[in-house]
Amino acid sequence: MLATGYSRELAGNTHAEANALANARALSPERLAEMFPRMRAAANGDKPQIDINIDIEDVLAHTDVYTTLEPCSVRTSGLAPCADALVAAKVPRCFIGVGEPDDFVQCEGAQKLKAAGCQVVWVKGVEEECLTAARRGHQT
Repeated sequence: MLATGYSRELAGNTHAEANALANARALSPERLAEMFPRMRAAANGDKPQIDINIDIEDVLAHTDVYTTLEPCSVRTSGLAPCADALVAAKVPRCFIGVGEPDDFVQCEGAQKLKAAGCQVVWVKGVEEECLTAARRGHQT
């Protein structure tokens, strides 16, 4: 696992996907090297050295995202939508537990992701559990 994110985890009215991206981007080069060891043989034949020149944006472009609720396409708070952040990160695949309910906002996050070339996978059988989690603390 690269990083996790939860709604309102970081300051402001932040969403899970944006927080997960921020947490991933905050990883140190050394931590990235530990997580993704690109090994190269040392010139003298001793044990391999770790290449710590790993770009987080390259990693994100090869990362699957798992999200309980469809990434938002509209933010009433004025913050950037999560679908846009995932598109900008070039995330290739997003697994979604449930679509955003109409009483939250009219969401087109999955369509935005698909239009940008991101594969969207709807996870079957977890919709009610995901919706229950998403509704905690939500004012209707």
